[in-house]
Amino acid sequence: MEFVCNQCPRNCSALRDDCAPGAGKGFCRMGAQPALARAALHFDEEPCISGSRGSGAVFFSGCSLRCVYCQNEKISHHCFGKTVKTQDLRQVFMDLIGQGAHNINLVNPTHYAHAILRALERPLPVPVVWNSSGYEKVETLRALEGKVQVYLPDLKYVDESGAARLSGARDYLQYAAKALREMARQVGSVRLDEQGVIRSGLIVRHLILPGRVRESMRALDWIADHLPDGTWVSLMAQYTPCGPAREMEGLNRPITQEEYDQVVDHLMKLGLENGYVQEMSSADAGYIPAFDLTGVPDSQ
Repeated sequence: MEFVCNQCPRNCSALRDDCAPGAGKGFCRMGAQPALARAALHFDEEPCISGSRGSGAVFFSGCSLRCVYCQNEKISHHCFGKTVKTQDLRQVFMDLIGQGAHNINLVNPTHYAHAILRALERPLPVPVVWNSSGYEKVETLRALEGKVQVYLPDLKYVDESGAARLSGARDYLQYAAKALREMARQVGSVRLDEQGVIRSGLIVRHLILPGRVRESMRALDWIADHLPDGTWVSLMAQYTPCGPAREMEGLNRPITQEEYDQVVDHLMKLGLENGYVQEMSSADAGYIPAFDLTGVPDSQ
């Protein structure tokens, strides 16, 4: 299997073939078949996603962004994972549903949209969550319409300099702005079931980074100004220095209580009351999933 890939904003036009994870020619360095690092019930997402039985989290290897502080660096930077056939991806989803998963949570899926679309040709009996960096092409998202019920994107940056320095993507907001509006158009406001578990809708995540309080405030301003009233926001305080950020001045520390309080206060002043505010105690490397191939099948 091989194809020329332009699924993400990198627009590599790279030939994706049946290479090993990390040996590909495009920015993501991945082959044509999906590579997974973990597929298991996950309980550390937003409460309406984890529910009581857990979210069926499928962690994909490789990344189209590769932030310098990524807590999943083992899979995003170092491409750890095992290749599975596209037809086996559907069975991974069904196995998680059989374990009681409230939803199928596709973590960092953008560069595998082609395989995911095939795996979702027939609807699943639970919602599908597209859990991404927000660095997306509208054309790719439109192909997912009707197959994804919940969008869980980041809004990482509104400033070009930060996006360039930390993620090598000066055009981040150019793409994320269009992508988030497209997600909102597709799925609308959050809808919960009787148990408070999400059935459909958009939740926008923003991670507070050390030394970037003003930029976090501007990101929240953007959400308030450009997305529909009532949009859910998940404000995250879990930043832990990982990857190259461990050696970068300013990023080699957690956020402070003062930084946290300033951003939370701004969130409240803007009236972004729907969603979640993560506690500072979440800034712990112990919350990083074990990328050990749990739930990843052997493809023959």
